[in-house]
Amino acid sequence: MKIFNRITSLFTSIKPLPEGVHHFSSPPEDEIPYRLHLRLHSNGSGVLIINASTVLHLNATAAEYAYHFIRGTKPEDAAKEIAQRYRISRDQAQVDYIDFRERIETLVHVPDLDPVSFLDFERTAPNSADLSAPLRLDCALTYRLPPGADPLNAPEKRVTHELTSDEWKLVLDNAWAAGVPHIIFTGGEATLRDDLPELIAHAEKNGQVAGLLTDGQKLADNAYLEKLLQTGLDHLMIVLPTHAEPNWQSIQNALVADIFLAIHMTLTPENISGAQALMDKLHEAGVEAVSMSVTDPALHEQLSYLRDHAADIGLRLVADLPVPYSVANPVALETAEDAVPAGAGKAWLYIEPDGDVIPAQGLADQVLGNILKDAWAKLYQ
Repeated sequence: MKIFNRITSLFTSIKPLPEGVHHFSSPPEDEIPYRLHLRLHSNGSGVLIINASTVLHLNATAAEYAYHFIRGTKPEDAAKEIAQRYRISRDQAQVDYIDFRERIETLVHVPDLDPVSFLDFERTAPNSADLSAPLRLDCALTYRLPPGADPLNAPEKRVTHELTSDEWKLVLDNAWAAGVPHIIFTGGEATLRDDLPELIAHAEKNGQVAGLLTDGQKLADNAYLEKLLQTGLDHLMIVLPTHAEPNWQSIQNALVADIFLAIHMTLTPENISGAQALMDKLHEAGVEAVSMSVTDPALHEQLSYLRDHAADIGLRLVADLPVPYSVANPVALETAEDAVPAGAGKAWLYIEPDGDVIPAQGLADQVLGNILKDAWAKLYQ
């Protein structure tokens, strides 16, 4: 009977770890703070998200390594469990686990490292893998704009009311429960909401990575910027005006602060001639990352040239963060002709100020439901 049971076990399918979401935040004393989010799927595979910026799709074995990494399991203990479950030697399991852990730690501590070129991770086409929940929520807190702002930066007559602070906190909590690790606060102008620091703090308390899209005007007040940083803001995008000089004080304050900063440039027929000089000035000021979009497909050739110039002078190009709402701006950043980016409704969702959910900004005719009235399954499926 013992022999029969041993032979039978060789042909029994390995039961995967339970489906669920696991999180890890580095201790405050770490020189480089980071957050890890692991989603385990019912078939044993998983998605590991590092600082809400690097996404690794893992097979069942790698997902189990990631599970032990997040739990802080000692290599010898992880090897014992893995060896028993996958019928490999304990020594080999420990070598593989340590190798996996070292590669993840390298990704955490070396910015912008290509997982394929340097760490031999297999590349998955962006947004091609199945996800149980989006990787990011773009939360438009308000469509209000400050005096003198371009009215194209927010839709007209789309929203009759805004969610309250408590309702937005419930949105953040529901997103966290569903396994969404990344929140971006946008608008209109999100800094017009007095509760913005409170909402950032709530996302931070959950363990979510929080970003802000803003025109930057209020950041000229260094005390206000410091308040946002103390509540847990993780990254910042300042959107430059299309027909005026940037607020250099806001940019300088953000550069001095300990936060990742990107600058968004909206290129128009009127400002395209001065875009390269402005880019050079931003680089000289210390800006390291830029995002660009165009209001007219006819500018696509100039956009390509400016992207090449950015690379030549050492500016990082950011193409995975939202840009301000505008009926004149393309939704997609990479190609002005594409109406809908591939990740819309899959890798991210966009929530309007009243809680309506759409695949991405500008797609108001495709309302998927309301974040406070409809179940996640209905909204996402």
